[in-house]
Amino acid sequence: CSSDLSQITCAIPKDSGNLHKKRRGGRENGFLSFSEKNGIIAKIVDTKEVKKRSVHIFVEKRKERKMGKIKVEFCEIEGLKVITPTVFGDERGYFMETYNYNDFKEAGIDVQFVQDNQSASKKGVLRGLHFQINYPQDKLVRVVNGEVFDVAVDLREGSKTYGKWFGVLLSAENKKQFFIPKNFAHGFIVLSDYAEFAYKCTDFYHPNDEGGLYFDDPEIGVEWPMPEGMTKEDLIISEKDHKWGGIKDLKK
Repeated sequence: CSSDLSQITCAIPKDSGNLHKKRRGGRENGFLSFSEKNGIIAKIVDTKEVKKRSVHIFVEKRKERKMGKIKVEFCEIEGLKVITPTVFGDERGYFMETYNYNDFKEAGIDVQFVQDNQSASKKGVLRGLHFQINYPQDKLVRVVNGEVFDVAVDLREGSKTYGKWFGVLLSAENKKQFFIPKNFAHGFIVLSDYAEFAYKCTDFYHPNDEGGLYFDDPEIGVEWPMPEGMTKEDLIISEKDHKWGGIKDLKK
């Protein structure tokens, strides 16, 4: 498949004889390469097709709208949005607004954030996939130092994209933000030597309300890019995250 986004390429299904790769700048991971400058990986995996060992990648040109000082890219999974702020730079450095209620409201993100969180992680750390069960949260996530690959999985009952996922590269360089509505599972993997991850939430953290999905659940089929020089076996994952079940277990 191909895309109007010239920096994104994707490949034929896994079970085809030859796996063609194209590199147009940026990091190369498995059968997908992407541009550091563009910073968007758009993938929806049909979980039914995963069973057939065939992964279908849909990479389409984003619908982009300029709203105030932000550019908003609407993703294939309804509700997910990638936001790029306007950066004002000169010889002194730069300035940008990381959140402006009026601009975000115009973009359809009319929510009240009540808690800000920040974490630091080293290369190869994978956190997720997490959600709150009875107190779901909208999240606005970004990276203030380093680079991560951020993933959201649709868990909304009745959604036409239930069980499908979307991933985006967030970095201190591209300054992109990712808005994730309620009832999505969320996780990320650190690709740089070190990363600081910051996010806003619309509900408080409830330690007894944690839910999760196993990061490598084949029913979801997230294609996690590996940090340079590392394999899946090298990843640093908490004991709790190793014990989460798959998406099938959520309906039991």
